Amino acid sequence: MMKVILIDDDPVMHLILRKMLVKFPGVQVAGAFKDTQSAAAFLSANNDIGLAFVDISMPGESGMVFASRMEEAGGGVQIVFVTSSKEFAVKAYELSVVDYLVKPVSQERLERTVNRALAGRESFRMPPLKDPADKGTGEIIITALGDFSIQNELGRVKWISSKSAELFAYLLLHRGKRIARTRLVGDIFGGMTRESAEKYLNTAVYQLRKSLEPLGLREVVRSENDGYALELTNAVIDYEVFEQQVGKPGNIEADDMESVLQFERLYTGDLFGNKAYVWAIYETERLAELYASFVKRLSELLIFLRNRTAASKLLLKLHARNPLDESVVSLLMKIHGQEGNKKGLTAQYTDYVKLLNRELGIRPSKELLMLYDSLVSEKNNQMSKA
Repeated sequence: MMKVILIDDDPVMHLILRKMLVKFPGVQVAGAFKDTQSAAAFLSANNDIGLAFVDISMPGESGMVFASRMEEAGGGVQIVFVTSSKEFAVKAYELSVVDYLVKPVSQERLERTVNRALAGRESFRMPPLKDPADKGTGEIIITALGDFSIQNELGRVKWISSKSAELFAYLLLHRGKRIARTRLVGDIFGGMTRESAEKYLNTAVYQLRKSLEPLGLREVVRSENDGYALELTNAVIDYEVFEQQVGKPGNIEADDMESVLQFERLYTGDLFGNKAYVWAIYETERLAELYASFVKRLSELLIFLRNRTAASKLLLKLHARNPLDESVVSLLMKIHGQEGNKKGLTAQYTDYVKLLNRELGIRPSKELLMLYDSLVSEKNNQMSKA
């Protein structure tokens, strides 16, 4: 297991990289820092860190200066720069860094970096054993979009049962509020007899606390007046960060494109992944609609900026989620029109017409037909002028 740390003054990047790195079984994120000073202090107290992902441009000491200091000190930590600019690439490689990643970082590109770092380790040092009784004091990172995991500096929660995980998820959506046992019995254990449901709830509460105990989080599940409440402090929850970033009113600015594309990466799937909890349907659909609306606005700007490749990539993700969404189809048609791709435009439109007829027995809107006709006419006019 290779332990890594993240150094970036943007906490959103901490969450994005955590969500991406958790997919590698040979990697554990041991800490995340907003400045190089706190990161250096952590490294001096923890000699088992094998890799650091470092932003170059930060207030105070830059990532470049930090990497130079680490190299001069002769520490064993490998450095990967994660930055928004390619201009420092030559200088970065003079410092013998493992890799240089330009934001937004793709999962495939990160995988190559991680494999390179794993292959480049000179030796494997066992991390110091943690006392399970130690109370976790660092950030609690909760991933609930496309997956469901809880982790802090002591590790990742290993659920004892599916119902203990579901109970945590339920309390998470209502954290800080007391949820009566009767409500939990009805929503999570519906269909059972009252006696059986009460028994399974007791078991689930016990298993949940046992699951959280190795991370020092047993006490976050609090008993209160014949009910339970989840009390979390210093927690970073991906769907909250996503909503805070993309739910802001106003138009998306072209100057913010890099950051905005990173926010899109926070949404790695529906709430709680494939769990599909019935009691979470409303919140799942609300977040999915927020994501779809955000991507459409972002794609419209990308199309205006003629960044058709990025726009197509985002829209095709939405199209795969809901091929009946006419607004997505219209944007894809506009991209084909910009590209002068009459064949692709016609295929996009006719495939959608066939889908509507086959699945719903209806025709597309007049607006879509008019858009198709105008795009075809525009293409024909361009050909005749040529």
